[in-house]
Amino acid sequence: MNTLSHGLSWIDLEFLGRSNVIAAPIVRGPGGVAIIDPGPTTCLGTLEQGLQAHGIRWEDVRHLMLTHIHLDHAGAAGTIVREHPHITVLVHERGAKHMIDPSRLLDSATRVYGNDMDRLWGEFASVPQTKIVSLSGGEKVDAGGRTFDVAYTPGHASHHVSYFDASSGVAFVGDVAGVCVSGGYVLPPTPPPDIDLELWRTSADRILEWSPSTLFLSHFGPVTRVRPHLAELLDNLAMTAAAVRESLNGQGSDDEKSERFAEWLRQDLRRKMTDAEVDAYVVAAGFKYLWFGLERYWRKRLGL
Repeated sequence: MNTLSHGLSWIDLEFLGRSNVIAAPIVRGPGGVAIIDPGPTTCLGTLEQGLQAHGIRWEDVRHLMLTHIHLDHAGAAGTIVREHPHITVLVHERGAKHMIDPSRLLDSATRVYGNDMDRLWGEFASVPQTKIVSLSGGEKVDAGGRTFDVAYTPGHASHHVSYFDASSGVAFVGDVAGVCVSGGYVLPPTPPPDIDLELWRTSADRILEWSPSTLFLSHFGPVTRVRPHLAELLDNLAMTAAAVRESLNGQGSDDEKSERFAEWLRQDLRRKMTDAEVDAYVVAAGFKYLWFGLERYWRKRLGL
């Protein structure tokens, strides 16, 4: 468990046995405990060990606060609620239906990950409708003994929200502020199907309206250089988007183009950091999938 401030901490879920890939924030106060993005079911054992090490029982946990429903963020939610039915799940209204019935979400993910689904993510169980609180953005929610502002922050996902705790100055921003390991490169994660560059820029502005002192990234951890971080995120988003647009008219299949893009990105990161750090980015973001999200964006945008 790593401390952010009084009552705020986080657990490295050690996804696939690797550190610095997925982090789960823990909010602890008189009103009980909230977990923000509990991660995939394959990491549930690590999450439980982290809670137990700090004297937190599942009976203490009252809320799971989801920034979005991608498997690396929300995969364990249904399993947790099935085993501990007193827990309530907060999620954007566009994602709520997929938590109640995840069949379409899982079909889509299976087309991407194929036979790796179980190895990567494990079970994605449904959440009963009675245990869902749907959000649209603009609300204030009480969880973990404090009050959070909720903002709708699409761009990475059409159902993405962020949570701001004004008492600590921490904004929990899921994936909309990118992937950043050890203060290094700020990588925009762009998997299909919801990437939208214009909405992403608007979401970055919305986060800045809070004037947070810290951004908490699911991949990976706290960032205190808030404005420079978001500026670098948007610069890199524009760069990767331009590279994918240029590749659309190139030779080869989409798979070949995505592999070339992934290798180009790896080489760019290797000029800036160690191989171990690059590996954490590859595991967190799945480089070969990033091309497809931007390819889908451009084809819709350009009417191709």
